[in-house]
Formats: sequence, C-alpha cells, structure tokens
Amino acid sequence: MTDAPRPPESAWGKATRDPTERQFLAGPRNRWAEFTRVLRIGAEFIKGFRALHFLPPCVTVFGSARFRDDHPHYRLARDIGRELAHAGLTVMTGGGPGVMEAANRGARDGGGLSVGCNITLPHEQQPNPYLDRFVEFRYFFVRKVMLVKYSYAFVVLPGGFGTMDELFEAATLIQTGKIEDFPLVLMGVDYWRPLLGFLRETMVAHGTIEARDVDRLLLTDDVGEAVAHVRAGAARHLVPARKPSVLLGERGAVAPGR
Repeated sequence: MTDAPRPPESAWGKATRDPTERQFLAGPRNRWAEFTRVLRIGAEFIKGFRALHFLPPCVTVFGSARFRDDHPHYRLARDIGRELAHAGLTVMTGGGPGVMEAANRGARDGGGLSVGCNITLPHEQQPNPYLDRFVEFRYFFVRKVMLVKYSYAFVVLPGGFGTMDELFEAATLIQTGKIEDFPLVLMGVDYWRPLLGFLRETMVAHGTIEARDVDRLLLTDDVGEAVAHVRAGAARHLVPARKPSVLLGERGAVAPGR
C-alpha cells in the first residue's frame, strides 16, 4: 500500500465534509427528515456491527492525528501497537493518521490484526495504509460507540479535544458502570501529568470525582507495563468469540499471515 495523502495539520477537526451530523444536531426538523435520519443512523450501526462483530479481543488506541512518523509519540504508539499484537490482541483505532496510524502500523509489525473506524472529515480523510479491516462512519457518536463496544481496554496517547473526549467518555462509562472496569492506560507521562494533577488536586478536592476514579488510570511510558496491565485487566472480561454465518454473508477476521 502507498501512504494516504494528508491535509494540512491546521485543517484537522475544523469542519465536517459531510453535513449530515451537523444537520442532525441543529435542532428539530420536519418529521419526515427526522424519521429518515433515524433510519440512516440505524443503518450506520448495522454496518458497524456487521463489520466488527467477529473480531478477536480488541484494545482501542486513542491519540492525535497530527503526529508525524518522526515524533516520539508516534514511535511510542507504534511500539504499543506491536506489543499488543504480540500479546494476541487486536489493535483498533479511529483509522486516521498520527497516533492511529502508528498503532495500526505497530500491529502490522507484530503480525496482529489492525482495525480502523474511520470518520468522514475535511479534505477527504483516507484510512491509514496499515489497516486489515476498516469501516467508515458519517456520525461521530456512532463511531465512538464502535470504538468502545468491541474493546476490552483503552490506551490513550497525547492528543487534542477529540482524544480528551474519548478518554473522558471511557472514564465516565467505567465510573458509572455502563461498561466493565476495563483497563485505561495513559501513555506520554509528561503530557498527561498536569491533567492528573488537576484531577487529584482540584476535582477530587472539590468532591466532583472520587480518588478511585483517578487511581484506575495507569500513567506510564513503559510499554511492557502497559501491555501487562491491559492483559491482566482484559482477561477478567473476555467472552467467547462469535462464529460468522455463511448464510448471512458474514466473515471473520484473521490477521495476515495467520
């Protein structure tokens, strides 16, 4: 595969090429428009379910789309992707460049399965070239459901608003019991340390969260420690893999070379 073209860094996240989600969130429209939009959203969920239902156990890696392949965070993401693959885990990302590309690339390096849930963004974002399977979505909220639904752990590298949103959504779902107490790992110690300081010194101090909500976040730059934590935590929740139905046109997922 050849590398996908990338838009200027300043363009990431500034607008949505497809106006569908903006229209949906712009307030009430006529009943027929709302009804057909619900059908379209439902179809996106079904597309995601069919594409991802038979994946082996996944770990979702979040992080910025803006880091190039010579950046330390890119290299760290590639390392964690490779070691997760060596541990027999499928690496799932948002399917774009930067940290996402690095983690998918690392999974390929490690002979594992590499999966992306891409989103339609400005300048015709293309899935990164290290994906064995990807599915593209119009709606951010559908994509986020997929990134959580099929994951047994979350590894979060440095990123911007989108990464913060993903981190705190996962943390909120765990805190409220909407999902299991899956491992939640922060990598990039210098980047995340001020945030953890704010959580402990301000939010815990004011009683808006509890100390245990912060304690469940593992902060490390040690790839071995991160993978060991992911394996230990995910093992408590693994469920038997589903078998695809040939009659329904379903297919499983196997990493190249396996």
